[in-house]
Amino acid sequence: MPKIILATRKSPLALAQAELVAARLREVFPGVECELRKIVTTGDRKLEWSLEKQGGKGLFTAELEQALLQGMADGAVHSSKDLPNELAGGLAIVGYLPREDPRDVLVVRQGVSAPATIATGSPRRRLQISLQFPGTTFTEIRGNVDTRLRKIAAGAADATILAAAGLRRLGINGWAGLEFRPLTLAQMAPAVGQGAIAVETRTADATKFAAAFDAATARQLGLERALQGRFGGGCQLAFAAHATADTLYLFHEQTGQRQLPLTPADFDLPAAAVERIWKTLGL
Repeated sequence: MPKIILATRKSPLALAQAELVAARLREVFPGVECELRKIVTTGDRKLEWSLEKQGGKGLFTAELEQALLQGMADGAVHSSKDLPNELAGGLAIVGYLPREDPRDVLVVRQGVSAPATIATGSPRRRLQISLQFPGTTFTEIRGNVDTRLRKIAAGAADATILAAAGLRRLGINGWAGLEFRPLTLAQMAPAVGQGAIAVETRTADATKFAAAFDAATARQLGLERALQGRFGGGCQLAFAAHATADTLYLFHEQTGQRQLPLTPADFDLPAAAVERIWKTLGL
């Protein structure tokens, strides 16, 4: 394996994540060369589109998957929360880097205690943050993380909500004129896979890369993605599921915020765990 080509989006965050994967592959496979193939996805081109209305998750993954299927890349690097449950035929998630902080962060203009307007296009974030700030109105801004921060600082809205993992990977610890307020898992259940970087390959190549990735994160994501498959998930549905070693933080439009106990057996048999949780919630 003298050279590995990784398909990635071109945003600063996507490139930072791809570099982390490349570093891991070079560590596990000494002497290997990693090249990044930068691809602009539909979601990146169509900044005027609302992710909630225009199809959501596949907008950021389809072109990367085509690069794999056409032999233009050996692996594709994704934010796990962008991945649809159904992958293109012939492809598989080979593994994940160790998960970063999965929490969301409320980014508020300085001097604003209770934001009257919050910029987010995510139903999951809107419904949960409304429990803390009833009466808040919502708008949507798209673009890279720094673009969104600049717009909030300039007054486009009182606040926005961003993933802690993305901020950390970009080295953003603060911003002039803004306050960063991390939200607990109980306040804001994260999206399925939030904080985890996924690597997708052709199914036939999966065993070549498997040793490079984190088993504990794969166990968490196995359960979370199984829940997403049963409950439905995407940019159009307010759904969240985050599994810690002993607790499931869940949000669904019909159930609200819930915390349910987990055991090691739930991670060993995710399909059975999903059915138990479904019945517990009365859905």
